[in-house]
Amino acid sequence: MPSEICFFRAVSPFSGKARCGAFAFHGMLLLLAGCAVGPDFKKPAAPDVSAYTASSLSVMAAVPDVAGGDAQRFVDGSDISGDWWTLFHSKTLDDLIARSLKTNADLKAAQAALHQAHENARAQRGAFFPAVSAGLAVSHQQQPATLAPVPSSNALQYDLFTPQLSVSYVPDVFGLTRRTVESSEAQADAVRYQLLATYTTLINNVVVTAVQEASTQAQIDATGRLIDGEKKSVEILEYQLAKGYASGVDLAAQKSQMAAAEATLPPLMKQKAQLHDQLAVLTGQYPSQARAEELALSDLKLPVDLPVSLPSDLVRQRPDVLQAEANLHAASAQIGIAVANRLPNFQLTANGGSTTLAFNQLFAPGTEFWSIGTALTAPIFQGGTLLHQERAARAAYDASAEQYRGTVLVAFQNVADTLTALDQDAKGLRAAATAEAAAKTILALTQRQLRDGYTNDLGLLIAEQAYQQAEINLVQAEAARYADTAALFQALGGGWWHRTDLIGDKNG
Repeated sequence: MPSEICFFRAVSPFSGKARCGAFAFHGMLLLLAGCAVGPDFKKPAAPDVSAYTASSLSVMAAVPDVAGGDAQRFVDGSDISGDWWTLFHSKTLDDLIARSLKTNADLKAAQAALHQAHENARAQRGAFFPAVSAGLAVSHQQQPATLAPVPSSNALQYDLFTPQLSVSYVPDVFGLTRRTVESSEAQADAVRYQLLATYTTLINNVVVTAVQEASTQAQIDATGRLIDGEKKSVEILEYQLAKGYASGVDLAAQKSQMAAAEATLPPLMKQKAQLHDQLAVLTGQYPSQARAEELALSDLKLPVDLPVSLPSDLVRQRPDVLQAEANLHAASAQIGIAVANRLPNFQLTANGGSTTLAFNQLFAPGTEFWSIGTALTAPIFQGGTLLHQERAARAAYDASAEQYRGTVLVAFQNVADTLTALDQDAKGLRAAATAEAAAKTILALTQRQLRDGYTNDLGLLIAEQAYQQAEINLVQAEAARYADTAALFQALGGGWWHRTDLIGDKNG
């Protein structure tokens, strides 16, 4: 009979033959613990594409004397700075971001979740080592006289003291422990990349919110001047109507135009308040306690060189893509876990200690005991449960693979959309600046005509209104360029790989 079967025969575990068989069998199990069932994970290959957009993008020419009018150019293959927002050269913006990194609740929650995930992964690694426990049993016993007494003294009532040390170990014969740890560590990686996504999103939200708030304030100022002009127009028409120079229709039309201009102000005021509140929350403050940030678009400097990572690098930089990859890795390890659960499981155990009738005789000669053994558990019939669990794990892997592919496609779409937006923003800013300059010229000519007697006050006010509207359009175009510049840095990954002060090393 083979030795591994003879080990389970009813022989004394203390015999030399049994001990040799036990140690031989345990050694065999340790040698077997070198393989892991299931697929070994391989990182997905980078997409075989060389560009983000279908057509090449040109250098964006400068728009002189306009906020955000600097010329920009795309620098292919260039790296992204870890503090890219400093390229806007705004101390107010730098302070806002520094405050958000220190106090933002979402970021702190993500950091705590990462710490939790790392500790869970470390807890799983404990299965690689034997479990050791110590115990002490103390009892006072009374036996009936009809039974043979246990103590050698034939006493029917006695105390029993039993300290012992127990060791158990599950050899990772088929890789169940390794695949479990692998899955846990992959899940921790996914949480880590979720933290990085929270970080990059936070930075972009602070920049964009601050830019939008500055833009809204500029639009409020321009709208206020526009409404003042409309009111003066109404006053002029009321005077002309009284003198017989204008009709009631002209006055009604002008009042309607003034009311329309006034109607645009409350939404802007509401938007300004909401942006203030949003910026307060992003920086970890209550809206009622946050002070108003005095940031003007003219205070910002537009980054000239825009780094554009190579498409092959994007999948190694975007936190959402890396998170999807980590989820795919975890799903791959789950297949190995499901396969290993269908195979036999071995457990090695050892116990040793002392049993005595008096506490002061513990560990005296003749009181010691020990045992060593192996247990084998193998699933025979589970009603198909384990088989279907393995098939479910493989289906989950297929789903994760498609989710990864979809995430990569969305990442490339984000970059392509942002690059196109920047290209069109430059053209839109040039058009808005041209319209603003033309309206300003018309206003100057109208002022000269009024001075020379070729027009009236109403003509001047109409020219002023057109200029104020052109000014609002220009402010919106300026803000769009700043916001889309920030969006590009986020779309390309945000430079988190340079921020070791935030994320630390992979093991936290």
